[in-house]
Amino acid sequence: MDTIFALATAQGKAGVAVIRISGPLAHDAGCGLAGSLPDRCMSRTRILRDAKGEILDHALVLRFDAPASFTGEDVVELQCHGSTAIVAAVLSELGDRAGLRLAEPGEFTRRALENGRLDLSQVEGLADLIDAETEAQRRQAQKMFSGALGDLAERWRKDLIRAAALIEATIDFADEDVPTDVTPEVSALLSGVMAELSAQTDGLAMAERIRNGFEVAIVGPPNVGKSTLLNYLAGRDAAITSEFAGTTRDVIEVRMDLGGLPVTLLDTAGLRETDDFVEGIGIDRAVQRAEIADLRVFLSDGRELLLEPRSGDIILHPMADRRWDKRESISGKTGEGVAELVARISQLLQSRSQSAGLATRMRHKTAMERALEALRSGQETLSRGSAHYDIAAEEMRTAIRALESLVGRIDVENLLDEIFASFCLGK
Repeated sequence: MDTIFALATAQGKAGVAVIRISGPLAHDAGCGLAGSLPDRCMSRTRILRDAKGEILDHALVLRFDAPASFTGEDVVELQCHGSTAIVAAVLSELGDRAGLRLAEPGEFTRRALENGRLDLSQVEGLADLIDAETEAQRRQAQKMFSGALGDLAERWRKDLIRAAALIEATIDFADEDVPTDVTPEVSALLSGVMAELSAQTDGLAMAERIRNGFEVAIVGPPNVGKSTLLNYLAGRDAAITSEFAGTTRDVIEVRMDLGGLPVTLLDTAGLRETDDFVEGIGIDRAVQRAEIADLRVFLSDGRELLLEPRSGDIILHPMADRRWDKRESISGKTGEGVAELVARISQLLQSRSQSAGLATRMRHKTAMERALEALRSGQETLSRGSAHYDIAAEEMRTAIRALESLVGRIDVENLLDEIFASFCLGK
């Protein structure tokens, strides 16, 4: 394979810049720049020189020998000073060396996958870890990157291989002295895997919410302080406020971190009957977004709404600064009740997020549902008796193949380009 190199840290001026080299010529390239390399898995400071012997930088050089590296290949990492001029000079020097080329986006991680250092779910976990903005996203991505989903899939796979082996032994040795009634053990193995698969598919929607963010819509009639409340929560004038009804014509979105969860707050048009065409479009959009939001905060002053609250929604009285009864009220102008609202939203979403599974992507759900469908069919076929064992065994093999696609062993070539295209150049 080619030897590749790239800047592994962000572009721009910084204290330190890391340049990674991976492939069969990595050690030779490192020696060419640094004169010599430290012992494997060690680091030493070295003077980096170009082909003419001129000093490029003083750098910390790390050496990794295959397969004990991120990519599973020989790797050298150069921790240079983070000057854009130094980085450009070192990359230019590497590019001039025969057999080396600049890495493509995600190519280091792709090689880690191809060399068995990561499975596909870990690759997706790494991408999510890099993109994580909140603590909940970090924890979820870390579980994926640590291989938790792959470990679970491997345990399911082993149980199914055991079940299929019992069935096939009965078929192959029907005339020998072997136990013929393997149905109870096989059925128990299938039931256990099916129960865990169902739990993971049920928890995928919530895991997707943690990964992509929850939506909380602020709804109510015109001029009850929805935009003022959004601005207070955002800490800036994200929405226009005025004393005139119908000011908000579109859905205003503000992304926030609430209790470690990614939340997008939605300020919606005031809900009322109107003859204004443009305002009507805004109200329709408000209703549509509020219908699919994970949680709605209703600011209710007694006027009739075009949207009915549902179980779990929060209903508050607006303009607490003008009310003598402060119970269940809030004011975006003075901040009264805002801290309590934030705590309440966080508690509700944290409670819902407890049901999140390890799987986070539609690809995971598709693979697990294929496995579940095959296992349900296999369980039903198994109940028909030993004459149908061969069909049941084939259903188990179908489920095994679905689980293997979950971690990237088979049937994923068409997905790889799309997955790795989201990675930065040095990863």
